Amino acid sequence: MAQRQAAWKCANSFYQRQQGLWTQRVISDNDLENAKNNRNQALAALNAAKDKLNQFQTGYRTEEIAAARGEWKQAVAALAQAKLDLADTILTTPSPGTILTAGSTVFSVSLIRPIWVRAYVSEPHLGEAIPGREILLYTYSRPDQPYHGTIGFVSPTAEFTPKSVQTTDLRTDLVYRIRVIVNDADDMLRQGMPVTLHFAEKKTLRLNE
Repeated sequence: MAQRQAAWKCANSFYQRQQGLWTQRVISDNDLENAKNNRNQALAALNAAKDKLNQFQTGYRTEEIAAARGEWKQAVAALAQAKLDLADTILTTPSPGTILTAGSTVFSVSLIRPIWVRAYVSEPHLGEAIPGREILLYTYSRPDQPYHGTIGFVSPTAEFTPKSVQTTDLRTDLVYRIRVIVNDADDMLRQGMPVTLHFAEKKTLRLNE
């Protein structure tokens, strides 16, 4: 502010001298007008410096602080939205899998792990389908080399046997759905593949998916 004040005093003094010279017709109207403009610019710069100094001394006004806080909150919200938009560009699944189809839901994924088999057990054999019990799984490509699995889920409600079950004597019966987790699965087990299940300890029941 001191520099601006000194500049204004100098410009004002020069303008006053120019006025005297103009009165004596020593200088032109343009010279006087230029001196006046310089004086006015110096005065405007001085006033701006005074306002800035007063702002530093007294602090920002309440409405200015509120406006700045509002801008800051908008910036924080915009940053959060930008981070969310960036995260939405990355598609993830809870488990490794193979992409089957792309559509309005982006992708349908067939999970690679764990591999499990959906099967059905009739009510007379429901007592043998205990969670954790070992199951042997046979496929057409490995008729003499079974996979090993354990029962992980037994449905609490009965249902009519689905048409996909190939055991004819079960199709008209009420059955219970079970899920068998395959412990030693490999790439030869594919989604939708029919398998034959046996309880490991006994050889009294055959289940088809």
